Amino acid sequence: MNAMKNRVQLIGHVGQQPEIKTFEKGKKVATITLATNDYYTNEKGEKIEQTEWHRVVAWGKTADIIEKLVTKGKEIAIDGKLTHRSYDDKEGIKRFITEVVANEVLLLGK
Repeated sequence: MNAMKNRVQLIGHVGQQPEIKTFEKGKKVATITLATNDYYTNEKGEKIEQTEWHRVVAWGKTADIIEKLVTKGKEIAIDGKLTHRSYDDKEGIKRFITEVVANEVLLLGK
């Protein structure tokens, strides 16, 4: 049951080219946005598509895979955990970020 705590699995399309940062000691982080779509029927019987955008970060070897193989529009599956963090912007206003830290990435589609 412990494996199910704070676990996120998403399948979607990458919204922009991955952003890759390399730190002094060679450690890498990749950041992408992932669009997932959900469909429902409204009270008029119309099929409605709802798109959700997710910020995804990956470190180390997972970041290497994203850097080499993931491009804008690519369909991927990710497995990871949900995290929350905050920071103070240039004006001193506290900002909050929710993101998925990916442990695994699976390339889908063509």
